[in-house]
Amino acid sequence: MSDREPAALSALVIDEDWEQALEQALAQVKEIEADVVFLFANIEFAPYYEEMLHIVRDEMHAPIVIGCSGQGIVGSDQELEDLPAVSLLALSLPDAILQPVRITQAMLEKAKQPEHLRAHLGLPLDTLNACFIFADPFQIDCERLLATLSKAYPGIPMIGGLASGDLEDHYTYTFLNDDVFEEGAVALAIGGDYTLYPLVSQGCDPIGEPWTITNVLDNGLIDGISNRSAYTMLVETLQTLSPELQRRSQRNLVVGLAADEYQDSYERGSFLIRQLFGVDRRTGALAISASPRVGQTIQFQLRDATSADLDLHELIAQAKIDLGENKPIAGILCTCNGRGVGMFGVPDHDAGVIARELGQIPLAGLFSNGEIGPVHKNIFLHGFTASIGLLVKKTF
Repeated sequence: MSDREPAALSALVIDEDWEQALEQALAQVKEIEADVVFLFANIEFAPYYEEMLHIVRDEMHAPIVIGCSGQGIVGSDQELEDLPAVSLLALSLPDAILQPVRITQAMLEKAKQPEHLRAHLGLPLDTLNACFIFADPFQIDCERLLATLSKAYPGIPMIGGLASGDLEDHYTYTFLNDDVFEEGAVALAIGGDYTLYPLVSQGCDPIGEPWTITNVLDNGLIDGISNRSAYTMLVETLQTLSPELQRRSQRNLVVGLAADEYQDSYERGSFLIRQLFGVDRRTGALAISASPRVGQTIQFQLRDATSADLDLHELIAQAKIDLGENKPIAGILCTCNGRGVGMFGVPDHDAGVIARELGQIPLAGLFSNGEIGPVHKNIFLHGFTASIGLLVKKTF
């Protein structure tokens, strides 16, 4: 057992010159005898990612470097959207068991049973406490990936996000050690004396009542809710709201699909939030950013800055109670690229709340194309969410 204490340092640097940005960031974290370094870099630096990885490995002498590209990059109390920036998080974790893995679509297709994926990854269930995961959103079936991981590692907290980049260019990148990948997922399995405390802040308030989907058209549109027109149910739900909530619902309406159909009751955080694309006025069917099925529980949701701010504050308050004296060593924040200034009207909201409520813990992350985190111990892909993994000592 090591006599070293865990340590962490993070850095966020903005500079149009990638070498200058990386050099300044490394200067802020080099005091760490790093076991792992997380690297998040703006998509503008994509041509230089391989060089960046080599430099980080050489300068930090780190056995593991992991991360991905981002449209926006996050640091300890800042969020830099659409700016040339680099974020590093260096961790020294004595008595940790750290194993990086890469997962491809081919591996998922071969993994017919949970034990098959565990064998492919070389990660026995009894050695895994938690996992960070970053994935390409375009060339791997992310829903299948997370469903397979949930079955292979039930109850294991996993936090992360989908890499992001230029919204018009369907290319993103993940990093592992010296390699840059344009498809698949990378993950860091954590064992030994450490685990993750996950926070998944969806920032949505349920409105109306939970209903059952009773008809789905061949094209995936929701045609019936509780044996009535889906559009009629939406209109009647909005009519029950106060004038203030009706005003807030304009352009802020989304839907929630129950994460667990066997719950006795549903509340904020019980749903997987999905975008409401529109209504077919001819049929009254609703188009959402998911593949709904008959029998699912659905509830309309209000997503806005007020709800999101309240939800994040409440989750962190509960985390402080749960953790007590077990203070977070560091954190990773994957926040939706639909949040940020566009949602809150001010910069640095999510990272700023974490800094104010938890102190200036070392933090790194990105604005992602989708957020990964647990709901009722199963791992799901989220939207409009801030997914936070707080690295803590495991209490045995």
